[in-house]
Amino acid sequence: MSRRAWLFSDTPAGAHASALIYSLVETARANGLEPYVWLRHLLRELPGVKSVDAVEAMLPWNMHPANLHSAADS
Repeated sequence: MSRRAWLFSDTPAGAHASALIYSLVETARANGLEPYVWLRHLLRELPGVKSVDAVEAMLPWNMHPANLHSAADS
């Protein structure tokens, strides 16, 4: 991410939100996942999750890229 992106964080809440999104994206990349595909999967599946174990299974270090691509096709 470039330093210019931080120019759009007008408030502390905006800067916090940006840092949160950048952290998610970079964590997905560090774990070999395509950030867009993983975030799309996460945002689609998270509302229906019923247990902590299911949430932990969706963390980037517990996901396999092949599982995401098969889920994205459906």
